[in-house]
Amino acid sequence: MASRSSSASRKSSASRKSAPSRKAPVRKPAAIAKSGTGHLPEWNLADLYAGIGAPEVTRDLDKVDADCKAFEADYKGKLAEETAKPDGGKWLAEAVRRYEAIDDLAGRLGSYAGLVHAGDSVDPAISKFYGDVSERLTAASVHLLFFALELNRIDDDVIERAMQTPELGHYRPWIEDSRKDKPYQLEDRIEQLFHEKSQTGYSAWNRLFDQTIAGLRFKVGAKELAIEPTLNLLQDRAPEKRKAAGQALAKTFKANERAFALITNTLAKDKDISDRWRGFQDVADSRHLNNRVEREVVDALVASVRAAYPRLSHRYYALKARWFKKKTLAHWDRNAPLPFAATGAISWNDARKMVLTAYGDFSPQMAGIAERFFTDRWIDAPVRPGKAPGAFSHPTTPSAHPYVLMNYQGKPRDVMTLAHELGHGVHQVLAAKNGALMAPTPLTLAETASVFGEMLTFKRLLAQTRNAKQRQALLAGKVEDMINTVVRQIAFYTFERAVHTERKNGELTAERIGQLWLSVQGESLGPAIEIKPGYETFWMYIPHFIHSPFYVYAYAFGDCLVNSLYAVYEHASEGFAERYLAMLAAGGTKHYSELLKPFGLDAKDPKFWDGGLSVIAGMIDELEAMG
Repeated sequence: MASRSSSASRKSSASRKSAPSRKAPVRKPAAIAKSGTGHLPEWNLADLYAGIGAPEVTRDLDKVDADCKAFEADYKGKLAEETAKPDGGKWLAEAVRRYEAIDDLAGRLGSYAGLVHAGDSVDPAISKFYGDVSERLTAASVHLLFFALELNRIDDDVIERAMQTPELGHYRPWIEDSRKDKPYQLEDRIEQLFHEKSQTGYSAWNRLFDQTIAGLRFKVGAKELAIEPTLNLLQDRAPEKRKAAGQALAKTFKANERAFALITNTLAKDKDISDRWRGFQDVADSRHLNNRVEREVVDALVASVRAAYPRLSHRYYALKARWFKKKTLAHWDRNAPLPFAATGAISWNDARKMVLTAYGDFSPQMAGIAERFFTDRWIDAPVRPGKAPGAFSHPTTPSAHPYVLMNYQGKPRDVMTLAHELGHGVHQVLAAKNGALMAPTPLTLAETASVFGEMLTFKRLLAQTRNAKQRQALLAGKVEDMINTVVRQIAFYTFERAVHTERKNGELTAERIGQLWLSVQGESLGPAIEIKPGYETFWMYIPHFIHSPFYVYAYAFGDCLVNSLYAVYEHASEGFAERYLAMLAAGGTKHYSELLKPFGLDAKDPKFWDGGLSVIAGMIDELEAMG
């Protein structure tokens, strides 16, 4: 769960890093990988470009260069004066349209390079291509930096008058969103320096992390495994394999702790410098601004979840230990399959059918969009050496379509991951009509769509299951997923806060980072999980800590919100699906509070989060009653 990633940032792709925060490959167009779960599809990136050597890539990079320079020449230094004129609204609308077109093309290039890299981050040619494209886009977009800065310096009354023009009024959500960054903007040349130095700063460290993780090998028995199949063994039915995998992970992480500590310290310091210059008061305030969510709302969520640890994770893991006829479970047994769970891998075709049927029961339109990911080969499913771990749905750009990356191995949790990422994908397809500037959704609402997709799939499977033990196993699996989504992610957030706060006073040793990790894990997991030696290193592989600091609370936000949203759905009359799809189609054009109003939900209500957490607690009540 921790490695899922999703929606693009609110920032335009032309003015940020060139690639998605979790990236991804060019595979042969007709490639289909065989596995024990049947034929697994590999995505066809030719919808973006035919290959890393395609002449269209060079053509479009040159066009981005030229368009950015021309844009700067036409508009720099003119925004305040021209917008104040009688026809200023139309003039500025044309500028925004040109900016959006550049953003779309740059987004296509950056997405392609990132997707290629996620498919094989250790291939030297692909790594060079990814780095070269990132550098070209960063260099080109330097010529666009002035635009947001000047736009935000226009007087409030002038910009408001200009937005009365229908052409500019269309972009009101994006303009108002952009102007929320105004208090944290720096002088133009400093912004340019920050932007250009990102390639040798945080972007370079992100890339080093990706390549290091992909290159690690873990000795499990006689095999040398990459990280994804090793992590997968923690869900193996054989206890000796889980133990061997847990110990192998710890051993390899320990051998590489200096590198991961350096990456973590450097990125935390880099963020601290940026936050200090921009005037952010709290270590997570920049993320809250990016998510368009208030700090007090996140603080209330975190406080509610931490207070609920005893009635959620502590209670569930004690129950799970009893099912294994033990008082405690070693940390490598936390996600062990239940003794009474069904055995055997779920084929890819069965997983596809499960998810599409669940989506179709809710909304034929939703299922129709999701089916395109299969028929048009927008999914890359097999496990491969060098491929990015985890899963994500990357929206690319509105003129194209999203792509889903998975590492499918036939586990029940993999089916839920498929449902999760397709939720993102449907959301991204529906929101694309808003254009490159207004399609991206804050991470909090992006996770709502994905978790709702999971819930639809789970509820359908539960309704179909007649065997009492299999029903119990299915319910327990859902509780585990929800604990991983809510409890574990809030523990991650607490850990990140501790690391970034302490980093202000100097570097943290790998040992100290491990101590902070054990502290938050012990608090969240509870006494029924025995933390064995070596677990202090497990912070090292979580990609969100590196790519998207403080991203993780969005999962808990989305899960608790979906619990409340699903309760509305279960008691709603006709029309819920239409309202839900309309919410997704809004993309980034409305604040989350406005989008939730039609469902009677208010995340600012202090009791809101407790309602979502009570759904999880109620499922644990049901499990306890089953014995």
